[in-house]
Amino acid sequence: MDPFVVGLISILLILVTVIIGVHIAIALALASLIGLWLMAGDPVMPVQMLGSAAFHGVFDYVYSVVPMFVLMGFLANLSGAAEEAYDAAAALLRRYLGGLAIATVAANAVFAAITGISIASAAVFSKVSLNPMLHHGYDKKFSLGTIAGSSILGMLIPPSVLLILFGIVAQESIGALFTAGILPGIVLAVVYSAGIFLMVKFRPDLVQAKRKADLKTEAEPGFRLGLVFKTGPIFLLIVVVLGGLYAGFFTPTEAGAVGAFGALVLALGKRRLTARTLWNILLETGYVTAGILFILVAAGMYSRMLTISGLPNRLCDILAALPLPPMLIIGFFMIILILLGAILDSASIILITIPIMLPVVTAMGYNPIWFGIISIMAIETGLITPPFGIVVYTMKATLGHEVNVEEIFRGSVPFLIMMFLVLGLVMACPWLALWLPGKV
Repeated sequence: MDPFVVGLISILLILVTVIIGVHIAIALALASLIGLWLMAGDPVMPVQMLGSAAFHGVFDYVYSVVPMFVLMGFLANLSGAAEEAYDAAAALLRRYLGGLAIATVAANAVFAAITGISIASAAVFSKVSLNPMLHHGYDKKFSLGTIAGSSILGMLIPPSVLLILFGIVAQESIGALFTAGILPGIVLAVVYSAGIFLMVKFRPDLVQAKRKADLKTEAEPGFRLGLVFKTGPIFLLIVVVLGGLYAGFFTPTEAGAVGAFGALVLALGKRRLTARTLWNILLETGYVTAGILFILVAAGMYSRMLTISGLPNRLCDILAALPLPPMLIIGFFMIILILLGAILDSASIILITIPIMLPVVTAMGYNPIWFGIISIMAIETGLITPPFGIVVYTMKATLGHEVNVEEIFRGSVPFLIMMFLVLGLVMACPWLALWLPGKV
């Protein structure tokens, strides 16, 4: 069978199997085995190649970055970092109209620099932020939308699990990707905050902020000193990990190890770590790491099959022959990622599409680091887009009968629009993603 046709069939097979509920790693491995079998006509060769991919696919020092940052996130979450970050931001911004919503965005940005997992942010801030906002008269859908929208910052502001995954799949520097995500992440947080300010300015009914006597104000003695003691260790951890990485003192893996150790010290200092919780965290880290590495093995097999089929090269030739501006082709890719984000999880989209799209993008002369950032942004819109919206369903699972899915989706619409605007801005101004990597 024509290898090019086999490559196309394999993509269709993966999409169908993932949509019906097959695990992404199994779908990738199955499509790879069948594709190689059809091309080679020998069922033994694909099995042998799978064994080779399993051994060599993750047999590299760089992959130890995964468990380190996952462990750091779990330990930092256990220490109560999210609650303290939110309390500090909320206290400073409470006097402003919509201040609690802006505080949620600010706290999510800080939490993103610790965990790098959007669903973790969604789960934590659903519990931390919703009740205070409702208590102060904030509209329920507006509050839910703020939490859902700002949780997306977890996959853009480093360290980000998706940036690590993209770096491994694309064979690009994880440190450069981390650096590239900082400025777009800050821009998105600022746009969210400005959007919230404008929404409440024109629709004051969204927030009926009421100052409570039982809440601290800046005028109270020791207010600022208390904030320093509460948030100082968290910010120190962020500065040490990210500062050491960007200054060149650590590799990404070493930065993860330093961060995990710092988060361990933080959890011990808060007296929230017991032998049982440590064991549970280590088990969860093992589960997450094993799942990611299993996916990477299957993704390596899938990439080899695509290379043999010649599909990426044929697509490069086809797209190069089209009378279209290169940026229009990039825009077409982003639309595909946004649509896939509505039905598939983020990791699956990266593993399925990046091996196909990246050779086309680099052949057109675009920077793969910039493409990685805009791809992550496009994919992340799917986290709050129906019908999949994994962040939305995470919040529903966390809050139970307090909310329904429709309320969260409706509240997320303004933040989805703002994210589209920032995505367009980063596409039009690549320097937003490339300026910092060029400075370090």
